[in-house]
Amino acid sequence: SCFLRHARSRNYVSESEVCKLESVPLDFGDYHPLKPITVTESKTKKMNRKGSTSSTSSSSSSSMMDPLSSVLDGTDPLSLFAAAADPVTTTATMDSTRKKRDKDDSSAVGNDFEPWSSKRGEILARYTTTEKLSIVSGSFSRKATTTGSAVSEKVRTRLEELDDLEEGSQKELLNLTQQDYMNRIEELNQSLKDAWSSDQKVKALKIVIQCSKLLSDTTVIQFYPSKFVLITDILDTFGKLVYERILSMCVDNRVSLPDNFSPESVNDTAKETCLNWFFKIASIRELIPRFYVEAAILKCNKFLSKMGISECLPRLTSMIRGIGDPLVAVYARAYLCRVGMEVAPQLKESLNKNFFDFLLTFKQIHGDTVQNQLVVQCVEIPLYLTLYSPAIDWILQCIAYRAPEVLLTEMMERCKKLGNNALLLNSVMSAFRAEFIAARSMDFIGMIKECDESGFPKHLLFRSLGLNLALADPPENDRHQILNEAWKVITKLKNPQDYINCAEVWVEYTCRHFTKREVNTVLADVIKHMTPDRAFEDAYPQLQSIIQKVISYIYDFSLLFSVEKFLPFLDMFQKESVRVEVCKCIMESFIKHQQESTKDPVILNALLHVCKTMHDSVNALTLEDEKRMLAALINGFIKMVSFGRDFEQQLSFYVEARSMFCNLEPVLVQLIHSVNQLAMETRKVMKGNHSRKTAAFVRACVAFCFITIPSLSSIFTRLNLYLHSGQVALANQCLSQADAFFKAAVSLVPEVPKMISIDGKMRPSDAFLLEFLCNFFSTLLVVPDHPEQGVLFLVRGLLNVIQDYTWEDNSDDKVRIYTNVLHLLSAMTQEAYIYHVDKVDSNDTLYGGDSKFLAEINKLCETVIAQILDHLKTLGKEETLKRQSQLALYFFNTILAHGDLRNNKLNQLSVNLWNLAQKHGFADTKTMVKTLEYIKRRSKQPEMSHFTDLALRLPLQSRT
Repeated sequence: SCFLRHARSRNYVSESEVCKLESVPLDFGDYHPLKPITVTESKTKKMNRKGSTSSTSSSSSSSMMDPLSSVLDGTDPLSLFAAAADPVTTTATMDSTRKKRDKDDSSAVGNDFEPWSSKRGEILARYTTTEKLSIVSGSFSRKATTTGSAVSEKVRTRLEELDDLEEGSQKELLNLTQQDYMNRIEELNQSLKDAWSSDQKVKALKIVIQCSKLLSDTTVIQFYPSKFVLITDILDTFGKLVYERILSMCVDNRVSLPDNFSPESVNDTAKETCLNWFFKIASIRELIPRFYVEAAILKCNKFLSKMGISECLPRLTSMIRGIGDPLVAVYARAYLCRVGMEVAPQLKESLNKNFFDFLLTFKQIHGDTVQNQLVVQCVEIPLYLTLYSPAIDWILQCIAYRAPEVLLTEMMERCKKLGNNALLLNSVMSAFRAEFIAARSMDFIGMIKECDESGFPKHLLFRSLGLNLALADPPENDRHQILNEAWKVITKLKNPQDYINCAEVWVEYTCRHFTKREVNTVLADVIKHMTPDRAFEDAYPQLQSIIQKVISYIYDFSLLFSVEKFLPFLDMFQKESVRVEVCKCIMESFIKHQQESTKDPVILNALLHVCKTMHDSVNALTLEDEKRMLAALINGFIKMVSFGRDFEQQLSFYVEARSMFCNLEPVLVQLIHSVNQLAMETRKVMKGNHSRKTAAFVRACVAFCFITIPSLSSIFTRLNLYLHSGQVALANQCLSQADAFFKAAVSLVPEVPKMISIDGKMRPSDAFLLEFLCNFFSTLLVVPDHPEQGVLFLVRGLLNVIQDYTWEDNSDDKVRIYTNVLHLLSAMTQEAYIYHVDKVDSNDTLYGGDSKFLAEINKLCETVIAQILDHLKTLGKEETLKRQSQLALYFFNTILAHGDLRNNKLNQLSVNLWNLAQKHGFADTKTMVKTLEYIKRRSKQPEMSHFTDLALRLPLQSRT
């Protein structure tokens, strides 16, 4: 009860001075800790531990010792090695290594080469069929062999098994859907791995031969590119298994071969096994499986001879000439290029020969045999020609990779000379470097114009050209003509899907090189083509892509929204999910690129419409993550809107935004913060002296917050916003409004649930409530009493709420809160408070240290201390003694900081608490020692001599 009557009177200014860190002048000299240590090589003799040598590491400061050098006695092991090595030999070795590495780098495939794996998915998605497919499936029954049979018997059996495969041990599965077919191929791939892992190598080879045979079948021709992808996956697996098997046989004394091994380092067993595989494959009768299986294990030639691969590639290239069907042949060439680039990218001559062979047989594509086949399958020539694209694109990509410009020009001229060359032209544009194509754009447009209309579709040629021009710029003088020539062809396209696929590519070229007038014309043309029969519904991905390209080049939004056809273009997105995605794209671009705040009415109206679209998509099924994302985008927009000194217009905007975005709680929270900020900006402009007009405006801001906060669902968000808004009201001298906020906060505390959801997990709310109340107490210090409400009415109200709140049985938070209340009450008894709100008189000024006011505080204090001591008594049971010890010390520290310990009763209470903290051996000895040291230090300060007596009365007990 004596605590507040004997609260320590504080001189906050002098205390602040005492607590400041002592400033010490520092003389760094040359040394700086962030300066790098320079290491110099020195030739030192090895000394024994007693002797010392000059340090090999010299720092910029002689006074600083490098700890690593000191351990090494001055001898740096790396320097010793360097000194021991012959410098001439070292240099020669390094030079040869560097040359070798440079040579490897020039021949190897770099990151700028687009791998086959990146094309795989696109081919499978593009070349599909609804027709029924068939597949030949082997029985793969394994014949039992007696363990005692001779080797020759075993070989004969294996050869018979291979013959069985070719002589009808298969059954044909008919009428498979595309998915069934793909599943069956996947089963074969798995069978291959299973057979290999169970050491059934012949069975594995059978599977690979059977799969390769499928590549000669073109009965469902439009599915052929996808079939090629699926089957060559199996061939790749097989090639890898064989190579790794032979490589594992080369391990000698647990040391495996290096990556760049020579055939001489391969042992005889591995070589024999490798030859055995090549002989098995050579005995396959049919050309196509023999070619594919040998190509799959091409890398294994490395085990036999240095020139193995370079000798095999031309032979395999010549073998392809025996394949009659031009489509099958071109894909075989593509596979050979694929394997060649992987195992010997330096052997470009063979790849070039492969392509020139293809050019010689190119006319076959338009021959009678192919025409008859297409008639039977009811496939049009333009569709048939697109089947060649993946293979020719790949062959050309391999040849063009890091090829000199002379070679590219020669290949382009060869293609020019061939008739019906649209297919080749398209592949050249897909495979050659974009800079090469862009520099010759007008030449390519000339060649495209000369192409036969009935063959490869012209719009695909323009699309390929457009893709290059999106990556590289054509000559400046040609740019307008290129756009005119391309768009003349594109705008005449009748099929909306063909049109949009082409237009999507050329929009980027237009945005990149032209003004908003040309962009507007292109968008108008797209709207004209895609609106009839609601064609836009089948082209949402392309339309989305167009929007993304436009906003990635025109990110000045006042310019963007002055493009007349931009908003009508957005109206084509009538499917809600797509429309929302587009709106998100626009808002992300705005937030990323808009540097300065805006009040442009065109931008505001357009983006409010965009944000409203996003907001209205929210429903009961919307995921929390999606809501968070939409709210973040809308908040980003709200923060960028500023009407400068027109604060009333700004408030009107926030009011409109509140009505539009009421379903997204984070947006409402942002609006409350923005309005509070607006009130504080008004105060700043008026320098705290409000006129009648600004006072009314600030009250309007306060009213906005007061009526918006109750609509929020999160209770701690409401509590913190009531507190924050109350502080803003107080700063603007709106005292009754501030009281209303604080009362609302007090009345909301009882509603705080025991558990709250944080990031989807339920957590106890006690810690959050404790934090909030501590902040609240800090504010209540400066809140003046209401003349009609009685002394400290808010503090009393809050204490009643804390008293009635149901706390957890195992929680001491209530006592911690009461201890914090003592800090507040102690601060309230001071003659001048530690801080004030400008132009607001707090209770220190209002009451001027009146004895009745201090008596009221003292009564409150008695009640609080009684509550704390009662709680300490209840913790006297064995299982709660540790908590009792911690709380006793916590309360002791409060008295030490805030009480006047010259008073005997208070002094005795503190000693009792000290003893209670140690009584049952639960006190942390280190903490107790440090506390006692602090008291002894304080006792040496002026007017603190009574701490000396206190220190003598505080014994330290050992845990035992």
